[in-house]
Amino acid sequence: MLLLILTLIPFIGCALAAMLPVNARNQEAWLAAAIGLIGLVILGYLFPQINNGDVVRQQIDWMPEYGLNLVLRMDGLAWLFSLLITGIFLLVVVYARYYMSPEDPVPRFFSFLLAFMGAMLGVVLSGNLIQLVMFWELTSLSSFMLIGYWHHRADARRGARMAFTVTASGGLCLLAGVLMLGHIIGSYDLDVVLNSGETLRDHDWYLPTLILIALGALTKSAQFPFHFWLPHAMAAPTPVSAYLHSATMVKAGIFLLMRLWPVLSGTPEWTWIIGGAGVCTLLLGSFIAIFQHDLKGLLAYSTISHLGLITALLGIGTPLAMVAAIFHTLNHATFKASLFMAVGIIDHESGTRDMRKLRGLYHLMPHTATLAIVASAAMAGVPFLNGFISKEMFFAETLMVGSSDNWWMPLAAVTMGVFSVAYSLRFINVFFGKPATDLPSTPHEPPRWMRFPVEVLVVFCLIVGIIPGLSVGPLLHNSVQSVLGDMTPYYSLALWHGFNIPLIMSFVALGGGVLFYTVLRVRFNLQQVDRVPVLYRFNGKQAYENIMLEMRSAASRLERLLGTRRLQPQLVLIVSVCLLAGVAAAASAPGVWTAMQPSTPHLPFAALWLIGCVCAVAAAWQAKYHRLAALALVGGAGLVVCLTFLWLSAPDLALTQLMVETVTTVLILLGLRWLPPRLLDIERDKRENRIARSRRTRDFILAVASGLAMAAISYLVLMLPAGAGIGGFFLERSLSEGGGSNVVNVLLVDFRGFDTMGEIAVLGIVALTVYGLLRRFRPAPESMTLPPQQTNPVDPAGSQQPAEQAETGYLMVPGVYLRLLLPMILVCALYFFMRGHNLPGGGFVAGLLFSVGIIIQYMLAGTVWVESRLHLQPHRWLALGLALAVLTGLGALVLGYPFLTSHTAHFELPLLGELHLPSAFFFDLGVFSVVVGATMLILTALAHQSLRSHRLPVAAIDAADATGQEKN
Repeated sequence: MLLLILTLIPFIGCALAAMLPVNARNQEAWLAAAIGLIGLVILGYLFPQINNGDVVRQQIDWMPEYGLNLVLRMDGLAWLFSLLITGIFLLVVVYARYYMSPEDPVPRFFSFLLAFMGAMLGVVLSGNLIQLVMFWELTSLSSFMLIGYWHHRADARRGARMAFTVTASGGLCLLAGVLMLGHIIGSYDLDVVLNSGETLRDHDWYLPTLILIALGALTKSAQFPFHFWLPHAMAAPTPVSAYLHSATMVKAGIFLLMRLWPVLSGTPEWTWIIGGAGVCTLLLGSFIAIFQHDLKGLLAYSTISHLGLITALLGIGTPLAMVAAIFHTLNHATFKASLFMAVGIIDHESGTRDMRKLRGLYHLMPHTATLAIVASAAMAGVPFLNGFISKEMFFAETLMVGSSDNWWMPLAAVTMGVFSVAYSLRFINVFFGKPATDLPSTPHEPPRWMRFPVEVLVVFCLIVGIIPGLSVGPLLHNSVQSVLGDMTPYYSLALWHGFNIPLIMSFVALGGGVLFYTVLRVRFNLQQVDRVPVLYRFNGKQAYENIMLEMRSAASRLERLLGTRRLQPQLVLIVSVCLLAGVAAAASAPGVWTAMQPSTPHLPFAALWLIGCVCAVAAAWQAKYHRLAALALVGGAGLVVCLTFLWLSAPDLALTQLMVETVTTVLILLGLRWLPPRLLDIERDKRENRIARSRRTRDFILAVASGLAMAAISYLVLMLPAGAGIGGFFLERSLSEGGGSNVVNVLLVDFRGFDTMGEIAVLGIVALTVYGLLRRFRPAPESMTLPPQQTNPVDPAGSQQPAEQAETGYLMVPGVYLRLLLPMILVCALYFFMRGHNLPGGGFVAGLLFSVGIIIQYMLAGTVWVESRLHLQPHRWLALGLALAVLTGLGALVLGYPFLTSHTAHFELPLLGELHLPSAFFFDLGVFSVVVGATMLILTALAHQSLRSHRLPVAAIDAADATGQEKN
């Protein structure tokens, strides 16, 4: 359960943080810090098992026959990344408490940050590849929210869109690659996949699978040619940059490459794709970083460079390269997070990050300057700091793969080392010289606890640099062994390995970097360089913008070709496609057509359908002249369908159809008043009449053809031989496994419970969307006019009516009947609800029936009367229904069964005898609540809009609308 708690608690904290008051910075920070601390405690508790080489695994079955289960898996690599995610999160929370302004919406910030933490933990702890991709996409979504946190700034919005577009596109490629990988191996379980490397590498689909997975990893970790999005993500608050863009999000791609290294590596394709991208990235990023004028921009490109270094190590593909990659991942996260937070302090206290303005900061903030200088030295690879050891291991591995014919890898490594020293010196330069006097504010030391996270990380850089074997040796060994297994090589974390070539390469990089920076500063004056030499012509952002513009142009052309602002042509296109699909399905079963035997028509049934056809055709005809009559005729066709279901022994469908017809008819009736008036044909010229007639003829032919096609498909299904469908399966298992004899209801709440939960979620979303749209929409006042003799019964100035009549509109039914009608309908709804598991009924029908009772109250008494006596809260009905559905499913998980598994309890009660209570009862209750809430929400939104727009009670508006319809 610890792994499940570790994964879920950030999302719980996300919901709690979002509900805290805006001005409660301390509460949100304490909440987030407590969650980070709980995560560290769990990791500490699990460390003895990880240190023994064990794999902690927890599996919750969902669809085991398809290999889709919730699997949480922690080994040494996952433990190390979880430590980075939770540990740096805790430090960032402490830092953000002082960095964020009280004017910022801080609950939203901590809520998004907790969601991102949970998504990253889900990525590293996933034991199922499909599950990993789901959390992967959640990191893209939550990072989009964090990067665009200051959404009032255009650069934040652009950076968020760019980051999301690139990483989400890579996520789609990753999904395709994972699906191919699972198809090749036959399982998505990570343990099975990791033991099937030979199977994958020998398969014909290996290369496309590798390319798709590599696209997902390289886009997430900002590798060439997708590196351009990371600098623009620096528009995010500095705590976000310190967490996402140095320690966690950009490490997700690195983690994926490490995780799948045993399966995908060991081929020339792996080396060229992964290693080539890494080498290009480390050179480009380090060179461009030198010419940045923004402190965060410099750190962004340096991050790209170091990520390229790790990717290049993974591309080399040797076991020692894996050791160096994991080690440098840990080191980079520590010194880069501390540097980002130091930059945030400088920006917070001085009001700028422009290196052309900043100088002499050491005199004004010596403690922060010292910390930043030490972290910069670790980034440059200075001895006795953690960056020096892992970078020397990188140099050693490039020598291992280098030769007389392959000398470019060591040369690229040394060149990157030279550039990294140069940009580190440029960063350090802001702390020396004469203090600047033209800054927006005078810099000073930050609050003590704002500097504390930087101190912790810098001390870690020193400890690892001086005693690496004692400090991180066990953590590194566990991580390496979890990836390499028996291939784990011997390696040493000693500071001194003798005077060798990697040491010489390190000192060449240090000396060359100092010399290169000196030449650039003296000869070319870096402060005046406004663009990157040579590379300014290759602008990744411009290429991205050009691609997006071309896509928009293509979409516009496609929209002009196929799209329209009018609903009717869109429906014609959709119905035509469905018609072709139906014809194709009917044509694929010629044997059924030849086997058909003509039967004697049943005259009452034929007469019933004749009535329905007449209603449908008349509705189409009346739609030209009188919408209210057309709506009534459509309702008549719906009633014929309802009677057809009843005739064919489908009472559940008949009940549902009847209630749906009633509710939708009333809701559409309320919306009719907002439609624009339709002109009569006599007001058009002859050409317009001819076009209208041809359009109606086309629509009529298409409607008849579609109806015949659907009738043919239905007939084909009905003509299937007994046992050919899936009905027998449900008939046999409905009572024994679902606990009910009403197969339709058991199917909805048990066998297809997960689908039903998705459907009621969609129903709630639709209701909320309609409510949100109607809050913004106002019908034009001239679209409806009161009759001349009518006065406004709500307007105090013109009302001559009694108070009760003004409150209820033109009420013609005694109030006592209204008060009795709703309880009677409620009793009927409860009756259908309680019997639904064994007889026709259920939560959906009962919810619609109760909604009809509410609608009747609105129609007869008016909005003011109803809402003054019935305290309707549709949002709570929706929330209660969804919560009941989810909790029913979680209850099965708690008891060790798959999600939404139904169970029937038996009770002996006095007088009543034995009572059967299935768990599906509570799920059905959730369905009932959602249906009622959605219907009431749409109804009240429509009613309120009418009142707000015209200041009239519902009855008066209905009367005016009827008059207006007659005029039309």
